[in-house]
Amino acid sequence: MRADAKKNYEHILAVASVVVTEHGADASLRDIARRAGVGLGTLYRHFPTREALLEALLRASFDEFTTKARELETASSSDDALVSWLRDVVAFTGNYQGVVDVMMAAKEDPKSALHASCVTMRTAGTRLLTRAQAEGLARTDMDGDDLFSLAAALAWLGNQPSSAPRVEHLFTIIASAILTNRASSDFRASCTTDD
Repeated sequence: MRADAKKNYEHILAVASVVVTEHGADASLRDIARRAGVGLGTLYRHFPTREALLEALLRASFDEFTTKARELETASSSDDALVSWLRDVVAFTGNYQGVVDVMMAAKEDPKSALHASCVTMRTAGTRLLTRAQAEGLARTDMDGDDLFSLAAALAWLGNQPSSAPRVEHLFTIIASAILTNRASSDFRASCTTDD
């Protein structure tokens, strides 16, 4: 990629991050191009579809979640690692309103530009869950798809004005239901000291 094209690409992504944070996954591509100071054709040359733009926007973060999961596998107790990773995924996903719907659809569609990133992120969470299950610290009647769906549900709730104030409470309930060794009250105490 030429230097000027790379600069345009990175600038469009930076602007898209702001616009998608403000307006959600359905943000106007025309608005993104206008705010980036490029023509709509330039935006489409770099990102031929909305999904391609979202994939580029989210890929770096998804890669970070995968890397973090690998680090947590050896650096933390399995239950703390699982909860830490889940909390970060919920918080990040909640930053982009509407991205949960896109991610859930992409996970099931191998042709989606986001499919590989979503599957990789789900696999990273599954490894953390499997480790906690093997150590008897997480319930064994769930799998990585369940974990991914719970994260998506909590992120979606965080984007609902009536539920947003309760998301931390709901996260605590879900996390204590996943883990076999912690009561909700114990979990709340440990979360406040970890933050």
